[in-house]
Amino acid sequence: MTPSTWYRKLLRLLVYALIVYVGVCLVLKLLENKLLYFPVTAQQDWQPPPSSDIQDVELASADGNTIHAWWLPRSGVKEALLYFHGNAGNLSHRGGSIIKLSDKLGVSVLIIDYPGYGKSSGSPSEAGCYRAGEAAYDWLVEKQGIVPPNILLYGGSLGGGVAIDLASRKPHRALILAKTFTSAPDAGADLYPWLPVRWLMSNRFDNLGKIGKCTRPVFIGHGDCDELIGCQHGQRLYAAANEPKHFLLLVGSDHNARLPELFFDELKRFLAKNP
Repeated sequence: MTPSTWYRKLLRLLVYALIVYVGVCLVLKLLENKLLYFPVTAQQDWQPPPSSDIQDVELASADGNTIHAWWLPRSGVKEALLYFHGNAGNLSHRGGSIIKLSDKLGVSVLIIDYPGYGKSSGSPSEAGCYRAGEAAYDWLVEKQGIVPPNILLYGGSLGGGVAIDLASRKPHRALILAKTFTSAPDAGADLYPWLPVRWLMSNRFDNLGKIGKCTRPVFIGHGDCDELIGCQHGQRLYAAANEPKHFLLLVGSDHNARLPELFFDELKRFLAKNP
């Protein structure tokens, strides 16, 4: 076989490989939301409230969606925590967490489901998550009479993006993040380093770019064994955040592990030092 024949064959293989690569990129682009969001509707799985004190709430989002929430009021307290959960399941799977946060911090708790999750209408998107978060914040202020300086914003994983966005625009007591990424494209690039994720993704969740606009205390917890969202994401967010701030390394903790008691104890101490 002559060198020119080998060259033509190699060129043909490279063209085929490029076509396949571009095809994979296009498919992933079309499936982006399905790869990023993993909603579980109430029809698929729903857990009962872990406390008879928990109330069902319906919020009206600016995009026309109905956002379902659980409200756990705590008698005689003025502070409330607004809870934004991760990208899988629905709020009913976080019942134990809201009880824990309420008991540990002595606050009322409001947790919401994003569009397409649980009993909320619509389908998930970055803009839809932000609008749902703002509807929840407005409900606390307008319907419950909670003043903004008494609202704690809590975000876990994907929910950290909603919490940071809200904290960059609205007054609040403090921002609390658990296992959150610097941006959706950064997290995607870690998982798929062979793809041009940063060019392809429409969902941005630019947490690193927004956290510097948050002027209230920031508490960040991240596991050193997190294989889904590497610990460097939490460390970079911490470096970009304003003082006062605290970073808690969760030793031996992966992404889906329950938050240890240390997280809640350190958070309580941090909030006490930074009223």
